[in-house]
Amino acid sequence: MEYRNAFIGKTDTPTHSEVAEVLGPKMKLWDEFIAWMSEKEGVSDQEWKGVVVKKYGWSLRLKKKGRNIIYLSPGKDCFMASFVLSDKALKEAKGAHLSKSVQDALEAAPRYPEGNGIRLLVRKEGDVGAVRKIAAIKIAN
Repeated sequence: MEYRNAFIGKTDTPTHSEVAEVLGPKMKLWDEFIAWMSEKEGVSDQEWKGVVVKKYGWSLRLKKKGRNIIYLSPGKDCFMASFVLSDKALKEAKGAHLSKSVQDALEAAPRYPEGNGIRLLVRKEGDVGAVRKIAAIKIAN
């Protein structure tokens, strides 16, 4: 299954019900992850961002004290979790005993001026554990 942002071309910010409609049963994972970030990691600031929405769509930025921690982008029955990690955070994540697919994504992370980009597709509950672990590493670094 190939990921595609569900809100490409949408001119206004997605509503919670629109996100629920596209995520379907995966909305539970979305809501639980956001609640976990707020309760366990203190990441409670949320901001929808649409940069070139005709091409890329919308993503929900979760921030802590003004710092971007993770971007969540809804797709049909899944969502993309994207991070920009410092070199230190990337090194720590590589040593975090994550699945082979996550390790491969970490190894392939492109380098940008602001850090190393990693994107993880969340399709099932088992995918959320790695996203949580990397989020915690990002916050600590």
